[in-house]
Amino acid sequence: MSLPRPLHTLRNAMLPDGSRADVVLDGETVAQIVAPGTAPVTTADLDLTGYVLLTAAADPHAHLDKSRTWDLISPTFGDLPTAVAQYAEYADAETRESIADRARTTALDMLAHGVTAVRSHANFLSGDDPLRGVDALLQVRDELRDLMDIELCTLGDETVTDDLHTEAIARGVDLIGGAPHLATDPQAELDRLLTLAERLGTGVDMHTDEAQHGPLTIVELARRTASWTHGTASAGHCSRLGTLTADELSPIVDAVRDADLGVITLPITNLYLQGWDMPASTPRGLTAVRELLDAGVRLGAGADNVRDPFNPLGRCDPLETVALLVTAAHLTIDEAITLVSDGSRSVMRLAPAGATAGAQAEFVAVRGTSVADVAASADPNRHVIHRGRLVSSTVATVTTAAWSPATERQVTA
Repeated sequence: MSLPRPLHTLRNAMLPDGSRADVVLDGETVAQIVAPGTAPVTTADLDLTGYVLLTAAADPHAHLDKSRTWDLISPTFGDLPTAVAQYAEYADAETRESIADRARTTALDMLAHGVTAVRSHANFLSGDDPLRGVDALLQVRDELRDLMDIELCTLGDETVTDDLHTEAIARGVDLIGGAPHLATDPQAELDRLLTLAERLGTGVDMHTDEAQHGPLTIVELARRTASWTHGTASAGHCSRLGTLTADELSPIVDAVRDADLGVITLPITNLYLQGWDMPASTPRGLTAVRELLDAGVRLGAGADNVRDPFNPLGRCDPLETVALLVTAAHLTIDEAITLVSDGSRSVMRLAPAGATAGAQAEFVAVRGTSVADVAASADPNRHVIHRGRLVSSTVATVTTAAWSPATERQVTA
């Protein structure tokens, strides 16, 4: 298949509500939704008979630079501090080329599964060139610019200087980020990073309160960014919120909503990293997903780490995140599907997409009979559309050996 291929009509698609339609495109946007079989036939159509058409997924919190290092590091299984230490010890071996190769592979794997927009954090590394990871992700973003949208965010601890963050922004990184809750003085580190973002005129995306206990930084993050006009703000993980009582949680959720702070839940990595010190009634490790969703907080969901010390697993498939949101966060299937698509696009402040006239033509068509069937089977057969163009197609073949009905078998005692 020659990529990317512009499309005119997505024919006979099953929409999430179970109805069928022809979705007519006008370049990068949806022109109209009409009855199936009524749109004029063109050579730029895609027949989606047997497929469910969903808004393409967006992943608002990824670590493309760390991805696929599990086999290279062979780390021990463990909690967040263990993972941080193990990756830091390995980081000297990283080169711009090795990071770019792994990041590209992971990004294309995400694309094939239906993710057309990604926000990736970029670590500062040890050695003579601490920005080699940043440069690698900038390279991959440029290489894949016609296939998917990649947004980048710095990620450094309290030892990373303002000058390094500033240089990363100058080279093309979009957002300032960090993990203030892991600093010696969390509030001071949060203040430093927010002040830097204010000076540079950028938005922020913070790893926030990724623990089962300890101080909360999300309230101050919401307060400081509520009146920003120069950039947006979001908070990833927020596991600590999931440990609070209803009375403790309610005013925090209200403050986050009123500040329009985006929150990103990351089930697979938080389920893996949290709770190692609590072997009895081990907590789920997630943020307060239900409470945030019901309160109307701007909420999205992502896959976070992929096959690195922070998560040994990961299939780059948003439907894996959907399954975990249903089983671990007790969301409905429709709610979970929305969080990895519309919700995540909202957190990233991307234009609305999907099968609505005037929306962006960002889609993933998955073979199946309903949204529930797609979420359960995660069928590999998919077509991915970005900016109205077909950018990825997967066609899988299953071959099963011949078998005979039981009535044709001769059973002997």
